[in-house]
Amino acid sequence: MTSHLKIDFVSDVSCPWCAVGLSSLEAAIRKVAPDVTAELHFQPFELNPQMPPEGQDTFEHLNEKYGSTREQQAQSREMIRQRGAAVGFEFSAEGRPRIYNTFNAHRLLHWAELEGPAQQAALKKLLLKAYFTDSQNPSDTEVLVRAATEAGLDATRAREILNSDEFAQETRERERMYTDAGIHSVPAIIINDQHLISGGQPVEVFERALRQIAGAAPASLSVA
Repeated sequence: MTSHLKIDFVSDVSCPWCAVGLSSLEAAIRKVAPDVTAELHFQPFELNPQMPPEGQDTFEHLNEKYGSTREQQAQSREMIRQRGAAVGFEFSAEGRPRIYNTFNAHRLLHWAELEGPAQQAALKKLLLKAYFTDSQNPSDTEVLVRAATEAGLDATRAREILNSDEFAQETRERERMYTDAGIHSVPAIIINDQHLISGGQPVEVFERALRQIAGAAPASLSVA
């Protein structure tokens, strides 16, 4: 008997651990198939909601936020790069030069979900690649429209949304729903509206959790 899981992946397109976590989760979903199937829905979370349109230098931002030195940031970047490579996600060796505002990306992802889960998933992965692999600006309208087009979405409609405030209220309400529920770091993976897995976990952790949830009676599961 096949079990079907609904998975809400709460994340930001400027979060490197979200890129690692998504690749790990998708690898785990492939491992549990066909006994377990899953439908992913990508939910908004802004790591830096007050970030201005022009963004901020990455070293400067992380130094202000965490007090990290250039050496510490380089070590962290290399660790994340290796974790990504292990699950098939390529990070630019030079790292991301700037941190950008991602609200418009989330508005576009909200629209993409209405068009279909497959289109939303494709757009999410293209936006992560644009930022972390290709060092592009995820707040730039042209970058967003190009990603939407590659995801099979209508370019004219995407540009129309980005040039307006359409889906802004819905996106903010969705963000508040998750922060009010206690989500304050990402990625946060919520399965069947009740099981929480936190962080960019290894494939084996996700696989074990998916199998357990698919075969278990309703119960809470939290992986920190």
